[in-house]
Amino acid sequence: MSYEQPYAGLKVVDLSQGLAGPYAAMLLRQYGAQVYKVEPPQGDWSRHLGQVYIDQTSISIAGNLGKRSIALDLKSDAGKEVLGRLLQGADVFLESFRPGVIGRLGFGYEALAAHNPRLIYVSVSGFGQTGPLIGRPVTDTVMQAFSGYMAENKGNDGAPHRTGVFITDMTTGLYAFQAIATSLFARQGEQKGRYLDCSLMRSAAAVQGLNIIRAHLEGDRPQPPAVPSGTYPASDGYLNVTALRDENFRDLCDVVGLPEFKDDPRFADQHQRYAHKAELEARLRERLATKTCAEWSEKLLAAEVLHEQVNSYAEYLNHAQVTGTDAVLWVEDTRAGRIPIPRIPGTADLRADDAAAAAPMLGEHSEEILGELGYSAGEIAELAARKVVTGPPAAEKAS
Repeated sequence: MSYEQPYAGLKVVDLSQGLAGPYAAMLLRQYGAQVYKVEPPQGDWSRHLGQVYIDQTSISIAGNLGKRSIALDLKSDAGKEVLGRLLQGADVFLESFRPGVIGRLGFGYEALAAHNPRLIYVSVSGFGQTGPLIGRPVTDTVMQAFSGYMAENKGNDGAPHRTGVFITDMTTGLYAFQAIATSLFARQGEQKGRYLDCSLMRSAAAVQGLNIIRAHLEGDRPQPPAVPSGTYPASDGYLNVTALRDENFRDLCDVVGLPEFKDDPRFADQHQRYAHKAELEARLRERLATKTCAEWSEKLLAAEVLHEQVNSYAEYLNHAQVTGTDAVLWVEDTRAGRIPIPRIPGTADLRADDAAAAAPMLGEHSEEILGELGYSAGEIAELAARKVVTGPPAAEKAS
C-alpha cells in the first residue's frame, strides 16, 4: 500500500453500465485496485452512445480506463457460474440494473454477503431502490430535468436548458466512489461489509445542496451572491466577469469606463445593484463589446477583478497553464486515435503507456480471466463456442 496506489490488492467486480457506476469503479482502478469489467456479450450500452470507434465511444473510454473486460452471458447458468467464481474474494461489487433485476439473477446483496460477509456492495440506480419511480428508466438529462437543475439553468431566452456536461452521472460516480472509499476505511474495524444505495436522484440533489437551500429560503429567483456576475460578449468572444465585493465593482467601473456608476446610490452595494441589475448589465455589455478578450483581460487583471475568457475545450487543452502543468495526459488509442485524459486530482501521474490509461476492448481479457479462475483451455473453448463468454473481434485481438 502507498499514497500513490492505496488500493493495490483490492479486487473490484464491476457489473455497472453507462457512466455513473463505471466512473466510480474507474476511480478505484486509478488508485490501484484490480477492476474486472463484466459486460454482456453486446457490451456495456455506453459503447454504443454517440460516435463509435470500433467498440468504444468517448463515454465508455472515460468510464473504463484501466479495467479488464470479460464479456459474459449472465442469462446462462454457465455464465452465472463464471461470475460466481470471479466474485470469490471480491472487496467491492458494483451493479446498475433496474431495482430487483440483480436479485433475480441470483447476485443480490443478501446472496453475496452470505458467502462474502465483508463485501462492499454498491447499487447505482436512477431513483433509488424504493418509491413509486424505482422502475423508471433514467438518463443524466432526465435527472437534470427532475432535480431542478434545468430550471436553475435558464438561458437568455428564459427557458430551462440541460448542460452538455454529464453532471449527474459524473457526480453520482464521485459520490459512489466517496461512499466506497469511506466504507473501505471503516471496514478495517468492522466484521461485515455493507450495502450502498447510490442514486442519480440523491446525487443530483446533493451537488445542488446550496441552490436547493437557497431556493427554499428565498424563492425561485434568489439574489445571486455577486452582482454583476455573468458572461458578456467581447468583440472576439466571451468574458466571464464577477465583482465579488463592492470595491471590485468600483474597480470594474474604472476599467470599463463607467466612472459615474461608482458613486451612484443605485449601485452602492450588492442589494442595490441587484435591484437595478437590468440597467447595469445593459451598460456593461455595451462597454465590454468594444474590445477583445485579451485587451479586457489585461486591464481586469491589473485591477484584480475576477474574470476569464470563455474557452472551448480545444482552447483549454492548448492553454499554457494546462500544458505547462501537465494537467492533461495524451494517449494513443488504436481505435479512436490521440485522446486527452485529464489527470485526476490526488492520483499518481499516469504515463501514456500505463495500463490504467487505456480502456479495454469488449471482452479483451475474457480468456485471460477465465484462465486465472481455473478454467482449462478446453473449458474456455467450450464456453466460447456456446457464446457464454466472448472476446474481442479476431482482427482486434491480433492487433
